[in-house]
Amino acid sequence: MTDPHSPTFESFGLAPPVLQGTRVAGFTHCTPIQAQTLPIALAGRDVAGQAQTGTGKTAAFLVALYHTLLTHPAPAGRTKASVRALIVAPTRELAVQIHHDAETLGRHTGLVHAVVYGGIDYEKQRRQLEDGIDVLIGTPGRLIDYYKQHVFDLKHAQVLVLDEADRMFDLGFIADIRYILRRLPPPERRQSMLFSATLSYRVLELAYEHMNNPELVRVEPDKMTVDRVRQIMYYPSMEEKVPLLVGLLRQSEARRTMIFVNTKRMAERLESVLKANGFHAQALSGDVPQAKRLRFLRDFHNGDLAVLIATDVASRGLHIPDVSHVFNFDLPQDAADYVHRIGRTARAGAEGDAISFACEEFAVSLPEIEGYIGHKIPSAPIAADLLATGLAEGAAPPRRRMPGGGDRPRHSGRPGGGRPGGRSGGHSGGPARSGRGKPRGPRGGA
Repeated sequence: MTDPHSPTFESFGLAPPVLQGTRVAGFTHCTPIQAQTLPIALAGRDVAGQAQTGTGKTAAFLVALYHTLLTHPAPAGRTKASVRALIVAPTRELAVQIHHDAETLGRHTGLVHAVVYGGIDYEKQRRQLEDGIDVLIGTPGRLIDYYKQHVFDLKHAQVLVLDEADRMFDLGFIADIRYILRRLPPPERRQSMLFSATLSYRVLELAYEHMNNPELVRVEPDKMTVDRVRQIMYYPSMEEKVPLLVGLLRQSEARRTMIFVNTKRMAERLESVLKANGFHAQALSGDVPQAKRLRFLRDFHNGDLAVLIATDVASRGLHIPDVSHVFNFDLPQDAADYVHRIGRTARAGAEGDAISFACEEFAVSLPEIEGYIGHKIPSAPIAADLLATGLAEGAAPPRRRMPGGGDRPRHSGRPGGGRPGGRSGGHSGGPARSGRGKPRGPRGGA
């Protein structure tokens, strides 16, 4: 949602092809992050912006990037292998989304884009780069892979964008990012833009080391929960979690609903149970093949997939409009991830609901979450009519071959391990919580 009193894109004197792209995208007035960062970036200065996903930051850096490339000639001596702009994203999904937005906003610029990421199309992506491109979008691992093979070079890069910089640290990419940054022209010979949900000390250190005196812009600090999200907390027993989830999904007539869990195995289990009980649901986790991941996201985006079950690999960077409900089936083990999860709904000013389960295993995270967001989350009693009855069990867990030819189930052998409503309804056999840490996320795109 934009403020009708905020600046318009027409007021910035954008290069005509860039302005035409904003019109195609349906952009008229700026969001707060756009209104504050565009005057800085369009003047050619470096900017480090703090904003949550869904606030329009992707359009902010793409508009500035295109304007810079169209109003400054390509450097002398540039070859087909030399990219003019580099956008680095921490996850495959975010890289794909940025590329999608770039194709819309940059449609009339005449600039050639490509996106590279791990898990799919290695030779196809390589051939695209060899054909010559202007704007390269990618995840750190695949970018470094092609760079070391001399498929492209960064000697003449004019613009750098680091998106979700804090997530780069979370996923262990910071050494890769520093490797890339050291191969770019010096900071004073390029324009750099960094965006992050938090401008923490470590992110600012990165900015000041590799950018040219960046101006800081803070919009909607990460600790501020989206005001328009209606939050509610239930306190189910382990046996009540699955029946409560199914009951609430039926009550809300689930449509474009996201369910967050803490482990891949719990995601797979919920997918099986929900499918057996009539819901069109799919699990998205770190090791789902890339082609399938993209199909799930496309179907969810189009409304063909009603329920997407996700681990925290999907909690940032997914630009999915009109998510009506977010369920925290497992409370996250990191308070910041609660904000990122519920931020999947109420995007760009829309309204939405975030429903969380504080079960006996993960309720230990609740005080930290409430301290982080600065208020107590309202709770509701579990009325008997909310608990679904007569649930179908779903498929049995896949069995793995053991050495010597035997089999064993993938569940952990806990009591009720394969039964909806049993102990495994609230726990997937994932890593035990130790202190304030959380399980390390997958390297998206390595």
